[in-house]
Amino acid sequence: MTNREDLKDWVYEAVRAHGGVASIVDVAKHIWAHHEKELRASGDLFFKWQYDMRWAAQKLRNSKKMTFAGKNWALVK
Repeated sequence: MTNREDLKDWVYEAVRAHGGVASIVDVAKHIWAHHEKELRASGDLFFKWQYDMRWAAQKLRNSKKMTFAGKNWALVK
């Protein structure tokens, strides 16, 4: 079953798919477009995945894989 740890990969994948810089809304849209089925089957995560998406982004920033570019999220090169 999908869990909040999976969101780290999905956030990274979404930002990468947008050329390395993406808004939070673009990341959420990408995740929904590519992982809707998994989210719908994820139990409680379905009701809080957008919050947990932000948690995942913070974990990526803490590990120096991602940073901010203005209000957007960006991958560290």
